[in-house]
Order: sequence, then C-alpha cells, then structure tokens
Amino acid sequence: MINNFIKSILSIIIVFSFTITVAQDSATKREMKKINTKINQQNIRVDSLDTQIRLLLPELQNALNANLKAKEQTDSVAILLINRINMMQNKMRLIEDRTAYIDSVNFEILAQLVMIENKIVTLTNSFTEMYTLKNNRVNDKVSSKISPTEYKRIYIEALSSYQNGEFEKAVTGFSGLVMSDPGSDLADNSQYWLAECYYTMKNYKRAVIEFEKVFTFAGTDKDDDAQLKLGHCHRRMGNFEKAREEYQRLTDYFPGSEFYEKARESLKQLKVQ
Repeated sequence: MINNFIKSILSIIIVFSFTITVAQDSATKREMKKINTKINQQNIRVDSLDTQIRLLLPELQNALNANLKAKEQTDSVAILLINRINMMQNKMRLIEDRTAYIDSVNFEILAQLVMIENKIVTLTNSFTEMYTLKNNRVNDKVSSKISPTEYKRIYIEALSSYQNGEFEKAVTGFSGLVMSDPGSDLADNSQYWLAECYYTMKNYKRAVIEFEKVFTFAGTDKDDDAQLKLGHCHRRMGNFEKAREEYQRLTDYFPGSEFYEKARESLKQLKVQ
C-alpha cells in the first residue's frame, strides 16, 4: 500500500514538474519570440539607417570637399588681404617719410628765402643810407678823436665794403667808428652795420652781441631793425623758443614798425614746427 502511495505521489510530482517545465518552456519560447521580434525590428532599422547613410555619404563627402575648398579660398583671400594691408601700410609709411622730408626741405627753402629777402632789404637800406649821406651833411658835432667829415667818409667806405662783400674790411671800418666816437650821430648806424656784417658772415652768436648793443644808443632809429635780426639770429642757430621771444618783443614794442608783419609771419612759421 505504502509503495503504491509513494508511486502515486512520485507520479503526481513528475507530472506536475513536467507541466511546470512545459509551462516554463512555453513562456520562455514566448519571451524568445518577443526578443527575436525586437531584434528583427532593430535589424530592420539598422539596415534602413545604413541605407540612408550610404545614400547620404556621397553628399556629405561633397559638402566636406566644398567646405575644404571654400576654406582654402577664404585662407587665400585672407592672405591676399593681409599682404595688401601690409603693402598699404608700407606705402603709408613711405608717404609719411616723404612728407616729413618735404616739410623739412620746404622749411629750409623758406629759411633760405627769408635770408635772401633780408639781404635784399639790408643792401637796399645800405644803398639808401649811403645815398642820403652823400647828399646831406652830417651834424658837425665836435669829436675828440675824429672829425664829422672823416667819420662820414669812413662810414661810406665801410658801407661800400659791405655791399661789395668785403665783410672783414667793413667790420674794421664800423668797429673803428663805434670806438672812436660813440656819441656821433652815425654811431648807432655803425653799430647796426657792424652786427649786420657778422650776421651776413653767419657768425650769429657774435651778431647777437652786436645787435643788442644797438639798443644802448639813445634815440636810435635802428632798434626795430636790430630787434628783427635778433629773432633771425636765434632762428638760424636753432634756438626757436628764443627766436619766438625776440619776434614777439618786436610786435609788442614796435607795433608801427615796417618789420611788424615780418615778425608776425615769422612767429606763425615757428609755431608750425
């Protein structure tokens, strides 16, 4: 009996186990089928994507090549522009250098023209003065060292020497006159022309000293002449600040001078520097 019961139990267990196994296999198969279905779907999508990529790949390659060519052209244009900019900058520097050189040359030419004008004015004044002296008598002042007639003769000779370019001889004549009779009516003129000799010989330092002495003569009519030439002397020596001061002094103290406009023009020219 017991054996039959055990056999029955075992049979039931075996049947139950088989049933469970069959059920599990059936569930497993269903899961596997679902997984396979999903795999097939993913494979289809992958195949579709692969087909699309293969179709798009030539277009992507063409677009990439076009971008590369465009970049090369852009780089080429950029290099060309940079080269042109550098070329323009070099040309601008060259033009600036030439402009500076031209300004320097123009200033030098202007200075030379001023010198020439001064020489013309100076010579004209000397001829006028000589003509006046030859046709007028000098005030017969009593002198302890030299007579007025002799003073006038030496003065005219010294002026002639200046006009002929014999500046050393003119210096000797004028300096001798100034030392011989500082109280003569022609003493201030002699002092002025002595300074003019040094100015014409380009000894500007000595000319400054001699022009400044003109102001020591009371009642001289050569003060505005000397004041203008002081400005010219300092300008020729490159002392532009001092030259401006001298020209400004002429415009301040000699507003009625014939050299007033020249002094103003010289001031304008010096302000440009």
